[in-house]
Amino acid sequence: MSTATATLPPLPAVPETAKIGIVSISDRASSGVYEDKGLPALKEWLARALHNPIEFEARLIPDDKDGISATLIELVEAGCSLVLTTGGTGPALRDVTPEATLAVADKEMPGFGEQMRQISLAFVPTAILSRQVAVIRGESLIINLPGQPKAIAETLEGLKAADGSQKVSGIFAAVPYCIDLIGGPYLETKDEVCKGFRPKTAIRTRS
Repeated sequence: MSTATATLPPLPAVPETAKIGIVSISDRASSGVYEDKGLPALKEWLARALHNPIEFEARLIPDDKDGISATLIELVEAGCSLVLTTGGTGPALRDVTPEATLAVADKEMPGFGEQMRQISLAFVPTAILSRQVAVIRGESLIINLPGQPKAIAETLEGLKAADGSQKVSGIFAAVPYCIDLIGGPYLETKDEVCKGFRPKTAIRTRS
């Protein structure tokens, strides 16, 4: 009896290129008041976590709901299978990233935000003030991340024990399989940074 695994195509000789949108949302950084740290942090972490070559589409924009929504739509239409935002997810009056993200959603993916808050609560009690959301639009996964580089890495990677073993999975562990399910490239993670999880029937191998 054949299994679903047998029907999966083998992986190409080298990992597929992933087109990823990264968006830093900040009034002050976008106007040059201070240096943006969100985009460099996202680029560094993704390059460290993935075997795939990455084609980045980077944007630095102010905290404007319509502008954020328009940028997300632009990146999805440009073919980004994954779009990560940083900034604008707190309770301040100008923090509108979640509202702008939900405005372009076909489907909500609430588990990502729930897990991010759980991870961040291990470090700061104010994590309950964060409002990050994740959604699917078309064939793209859009995830809001915290605004600080340290918090970005913590939520993506999760919590590790003193011996380096994984204590609590980061949200990125679920990203590759989610991208599979919506028709995106096969993301291959570096286990020492963040081990992506797939059911056995979804794991592809190289011939």
